Amino acid sequence: MRRADRLFQIVQYLRGGRLTTARNLSETLEVSERTIYRDIADLIGSGVPIEGEAGVGYVMRAGYDIPPLMFTRDEVMAVIAGTRLIERMGGALMAEAAAEALVKIRSVLPDDLDAQADRVEIHAGPNLMPSERDRHFIDKIEAAIDGRLRLALSYADEAGRKSTRVVRPLALWLWQNGWCVVSWCELREDFRMFRIDRIEGFTQGERFREERDKSLPALYAQLAEQGIDPRG
Repeated sequence: MRRADRLFQIVQYLRGGRLTTARNLSETLEVSERTIYRDIADLIGSGVPIEGEAGVGYVMRAGYDIPPLMFTRDEVMAVIAGTRLIERMGGALMAEAAAEALVKIRSVLPDDLDAQADRVEIHAGPNLMPSERDRHFIDKIEAAIDGRLRLALSYADEAGRKSTRVVRPLALWLWQNGWCVVSWCELREDFRMFRIDRIEGFTQGERFREERDKSLPALYAQLAEQGIDPRG
């Protein structure tokens, strides 16, 4: 768990108005009591009204709400819109994480902004809505990108021609026709994009070592020479 997430969770546990010990918090959050003491000291130093002491327990004064991260209304609406977009169009795990993040965000919003959040609607065309199969593919490919694992793809192109490619997955891009995995193709010895919905299956292979000329920055440099910036 990231430290920012842990601090958020500590505040949520203390908001109930019950005396909570550092031991209970450490067991719940799976960190040491010393870490909890340090986190609580930092929260108190940042202005969170926590009262108590080591060996006795801690409680937070009633009526305290976490500020909405100093976001403006437009910023909050943008974050909510982006989160809902991922819920509808991302991988299965990605969508689940987005839903959980949205709950956390809304739990600290003032009532007026929370009410406006209900009016944020996101719609996507059928080409951009991944199937359940593709959602799981996205999650597994994302894990392979993070772990730098080669993928052996069974792929069918636009004409239905089938091939097997061993690739180094570098990124997931969302285009007008849906999700693609941007890769270094070891067969073609060049960068290639493969549409997720045309991948019939894949297996993970061995880990690859990043090489400068086969990396995402190298692809960006190649595209820049053609006057293309995929990042907008």
